[in-house]
Amino acid sequence: MFNNRCFIYKSDKYDPRDVERLQQDDNWIESYLYWRHNVIDETLKMLDESFQWRKEMTVNDLTESSIPRWLLEIGGIYLHGYDKEGNKLFWIRVKYHVKDHKTMLDKKKLIAFWLERYARRENGKPVTVMFDLSETGINSIDMEFVRFIINCFKVYYPKYLSKMVIFDMPWIMNAAFKIVKTWLGPEAVSLLKFASKSDIQDYVSVEYLPPHMGGTDPFKYSYPPLVDDDFQTPLCENGPIASEDEASSKEDIESDGKEILEAISNEEQTALLKKINLTEPTSKAEEHEKDSKMKAFKKPLSVFKGPLLHISPAEELYFGNTESGEKKTLIVLTNVTKNIVAFKVRTTAPEKYRVKPSNSSCDPGASVDIVVSPHGGLTVSAQDRFLIMAAEMEQSSGTGPAELTQFWKEVPRNKVMEHRLRCHIVESSKPTTLTLKDNAFNISDKTSADIYLQLNRLLESNRKLEDQVQRCIWFQQLMLSLTVILLAFVASFFYLLYS
Repeated sequence: MFNNRCFIYKSDKYDPRDVERLQQDDNWIESYLYWRHNVIDETLKMLDESFQWRKEMTVNDLTESSIPRWLLEIGGIYLHGYDKEGNKLFWIRVKYHVKDHKTMLDKKKLIAFWLERYARRENGKPVTVMFDLSETGINSIDMEFVRFIINCFKVYYPKYLSKMVIFDMPWIMNAAFKIVKTWLGPEAVSLLKFASKSDIQDYVSVEYLPPHMGGTDPFKYSYPPLVDDDFQTPLCENGPIASEDEASSKEDIESDGKEILEAISNEEQTALLKKINLTEPTSKAEEHEKDSKMKAFKKPLSVFKGPLLHISPAEELYFGNTESGEKKTLIVLTNVTKNIVAFKVRTTAPEKYRVKPSNSSCDPGASVDIVVSPHGGLTVSAQDRFLIMAAEMEQSSGTGPAELTQFWKEVPRNKVMEHRLRCHIVESSKPTTLTLKDNAFNISDKTSADIYLQLNRLLESNRKLEDQVQRCIWFQQLMLSLTVILLAFVASFFYLLYS
């Protein structure tokens, strides 16, 4: 509704790409409305300020080449790691910043570059800003720059701030950060956290903290390339993958698919579904448990519909907790193109997981099941992420390990589809849907994991049928339109003939 009120007569002040995106992206609109408590007039003012800034900073056109190389090499601003809530960490190493009005615009563009890059990839998932003030002198404190960063989250990227952690702040800066609190405003001041080496682990675990913060993260900044991509090759079924050449073959995919999807016959499937839907609970506790199971079944059955692959689940991988033993979870990829699609799976914690297959291909219209399991009893963390990468292959290309390795070396970055998945640990009191126990592949074991696999199979079949129905409807509409046109032509011909 407010698109027309705001943008019709001010379109020259904004980048047309932002206006078009606003009209199409409901999540973007909601982020502004949420930050202004659904007050339309306040939201319009915020949009006006934000969109003018985006055009002035040429945000849509910012690339690595837009930023001076020395700023990228110094390592003062970058994305790396996750906090305990699973939010990406946006590091600002203040000791590398020196007040200089000549370079201020470039530094602001660097902030905008990182935030826009992250926002485009993650679409609404918040970040935790880590203001690292260790080894910082008074010359490194630039209140104008701090205010710009705050405005980025307050006006330009609303809802993207999880919290702002100020680490090891010198006592001389106490007065300055009282001013910062006023800039944040009452709605965001609670997001400002002050931490020292003794309590920084309340927000970030040791595996993502550098040694000077008491952590064990061996990461050392370097450029190039950009360091926001923490995904690495995971373990394969039989141990670490030394190179891409050792990836699983296509035959492995087919055998895994048979083990998983043919675990239960049609008769067993019917009986199990009846058991879920028709059995009356004998107590309120059982009824509550049944309801929670049915709700949990719905969530992981969501599908991300990408241009090359449909990926299920859409956002989260569900794992059981340590009390219930080692669990396996399933990722289903469906090729929706007319060509072979190569794919590979990467993770932020390669030492924790076995993935089979982690690097293979999928035929046109076919589905591939990827089994992910914790390795060696290691604990699944909500901070862990998985990345699915996919790209179309030419029909003449081979799909063996050597061909796939060469393909990934040569494929252009802009031809690669990427999709990220979070990890979710299911509590013992909750149903462990989308998880497979070690004996879930045994036909005699009628577990909830087996039921899920069959439901997932039915979902995929239903989706394919829906696609076929839509194509039939489109073809019928086309034939009807051609028939009407033909009848009109014939009628016109006879009319002209007799007149």
